[in-house]
Amino acid sequence: MDSVTETRIQKMLPLLNEKQRRMYLATEVESLGHGGLRAIHELTGTSKTTIIKGKKELQQHSQQNQTRIRKTGGGRKPITQKHQTIKTKIEQIIENNTAGNPEKTLLWTSKSLRNIQKTLKDQNINVSHDTIGNILKDMNYSLQQNQKMLQIGEPHPDRNKQFEHINQTATEFLSQGQPVISVDTKKKELIGNFKNNGAEYCKKKEPHKALDHDFPIKELGKVTPYGVYDVSRNLGFVNLGLSHDTGEFAVASILRWWQTLGVNTYPGASKIFITGDSGGSNGSRLKLWKRQLQEFANISGLEVVVSHFPPGTSKWNKIEHRMFCFISKNWRGQPLVSVEAVVSLISSTTTSKGLKIVCACDDRCYALGTKVSDEELALLNLERNKFHGDWNYTIRPK
Repeated sequence: MDSVTETRIQKMLPLLNEKQRRMYLATEVESLGHGGLRAIHELTGTSKTTIIKGKKELQQHSQQNQTRIRKTGGGRKPITQKHQTIKTKIEQIIENNTAGNPEKTLLWTSKSLRNIQKTLKDQNINVSHDTIGNILKDMNYSLQQNQKMLQIGEPHPDRNKQFEHINQTATEFLSQGQPVISVDTKKKELIGNFKNNGAEYCKKKEPHKALDHDFPIKELGKVTPYGVYDVSRNLGFVNLGLSHDTGEFAVASILRWWQTLGVNTYPGASKIFITGDSGGSNGSRLKLWKRQLQEFANISGLEVVVSHFPPGTSKWNKIEHRMFCFISKNWRGQPLVSVEAVVSLISSTTTSKGLKIVCACDDRCYALGTKVSDEELALLNLERNKFHGDWNYTIRPK
């Protein structure tokens, strides 16, 4: 075989598909004559059987399946056909590592794909981890993070009824055009060049360098974000406290929201529905919280209706998954170097569904240990609901 022929063949082969390649090589074999099959095989590495097959196809001039590269049924069979019990075997491997809600069809697994691949290989089943991932997807499995959903101890027997009560009350208020807000305190954040979980884009090998410890810097301190989420308007307000998280601070945050946004958003409002956790600065047992709500009612002129979520169910509070989670995503990987930076990051938080947040800094000092006597509590214009008056009550202006 001369060099011209070799060059021609090497240039042509990359341009052809399987069927065209074997038929083309068959024509070159015919042109070379005796010894051509061996020469083409040594030059291209193509199997002699494949070249002979191409020669037969040239002789037959078959007009059937001209668009097919391989004959019907050719090619590697799917792993689920080759090993029909592979789904069962995968389920057996991950059985002790599977969790899920029995009322939902979606399951998830914590067993890694490569560990499953290794276990299957020990059973003489060779399959790639990518294929295992596709099989798990077809079986309604997915990767999931842990969720704080399980309550320590026995749930309250009226837990579900309280959810129904909150939903019914909120529906009534919304239908009447009255404000419905969800309130809570986000966890305190250290101010300073501390590592913040998450990642952001930087030039390669130039990550932002943060302090190697998380001890508070006294001069910078901490911030306490207290959030108010307007359920119907998808609007949020964060009062960024520099002092302590107390009942006084919680109600002051709600009053600030009302004076900043609420009074303009609901000019004709006569009452307001507030939902919050059973603990913390807006806890159902906190006397200071209720006393300050009386002051809020007096100042705003609103009838304040309050419902607390049952213990252990704070994650059902709307503000958690409609506002706070997006704030955390927005500032992930960015050290909270100053109060101004925190205000800016919170205020710039938005979502595709139109969430907007207003953030203001509160530099007032809120004292710890403020006591409210039973006599003071008795003077409040407070009416407890017939259903769980400890969770549901109304405070009217005096």
